[in-house]
Amino acid sequence: MVSYGQVGEGDQRPPDGDTAFEIGSMTKVFTALVLADMVRRGEVALEDPIAKYLPLGAGVPALNGQPITLLDVATHTSGLPLMPDGLPPLNELATAKYSDAHLYAFLARYELPRQAAAKWDYSNIGYSLLGKALAARAAADYETLLRTRVVVPLELNNTGVTVQGLKARLAVGHDGSLQPTPPLSTVPIMSVMMPAGGVLSTANDLLRLLSVAMGYERSPLAPAMAAMLSTRRPSPGGEQALGWMVEGRGDDQLFVHDGGTFGFASSMVWDPKKRAGVVVLSNHVAAVGDVARHVLRPSHPLAKPAATKRMEIALDSAILDSYAGRYTSGTEAFIITKDGDFLTILLPADWGLPKLRLRPESPRDFFAAELPLRVTFQTNADGHVTGLLIHPPRGQKGIPAKRADK
Repeated sequence: MVSYGQVGEGDQRPPDGDTAFEIGSMTKVFTALVLADMVRRGEVALEDPIAKYLPLGAGVPALNGQPITLLDVATHTSGLPLMPDGLPPLNELATAKYSDAHLYAFLARYELPRQAAAKWDYSNIGYSLLGKALAARAAADYETLLRTRVVVPLELNNTGVTVQGLKARLAVGHDGSLQPTPPLSTVPIMSVMMPAGGVLSTANDLLRLLSVAMGYERSPLAPAMAAMLSTRRPSPGGEQALGWMVEGRGDDQLFVHDGGTFGFASSMVWDPKKRAGVVVLSNHVAAVGDVARHVLRPSHPLAKPAATKRMEIALDSAILDSYAGRYTSGTEAFIITKDGDFLTILLPADWGLPKLRLRPESPRDFFAAELPLRVTFQTNADGHVTGLLIHPPRGQKGIPAKRADK
């Protein structure tokens, strides 16, 4: 194992194999493993409608009488969006609330854009519902279900969904400005999204999971792990198995899953042909998927390092006023609002992010502290604001958007 850095600001201890990290969306591997195990036991079937196990009145949408199945949500082919709309702003953690009732209210009014199983679209909502459905079928809460079906059988002694028992070994997350972040459990939406991104784990535990998956260690869950890999549907990057993205073909195939929270990044990648795997965990928000892939495939390029330390400056209120408005790129809209003495940005609903505060680092360049997201406002020769260029948080190319309200 290779480690670098320290557990947190003011804590000089270097991280080790038993340091706990938020693993974000890698949680979906665990939730899918619970599904595969329950299918093997005959407790559920992949073709079962997910509404069969959710509370009455949960309001799961359907199209043309075709229900969303457990398989649909487990392979991101349900047609459900990434996240619900109307998420509380991150700077309102102390007062904002989000419950199952809010999620079900969103689903009750949501209209599926297409039939289930017709197309791949990554969905945190889908995996959240999957975890809730499986827990209801087992007459348990998700935390108990995960512990009894996965954590205990695999002897993952430092894996769970709460900091209880892990607090002493938990690393401190850091945002895009290298400032400490609050635990993910304090973010309001996580009260309902736990099965999609709420697990805490360590390098040693995740490597043990990979060891079982690759056949180096025996476990009663080994058949369920094999079943996860044999169930496939197409996805943009290759195929989607239960809980795993499948990149490449034939002998070049990799099983991968990346994760990210507002203060951590993670990646788990393994090669079924060479039976080699890599886990990368970081207590900083910048993505690490390129590092994990590069270790297994040296030809895979490393991403260009981005600036991690940004300095906020003060701007005149009139400058901030000039930027407020609606900006569009194709069908996507970006809403800039002046809230008091700062700007906020409301991103398209399918980005799955709450409203974020924008902090100026120059008269035209702004950044979000919580994520490596940047916005540059564009002006014409007369100084009028004509558009913006937004750099998404995971290294995608900048997206230009034109001002639509003036």
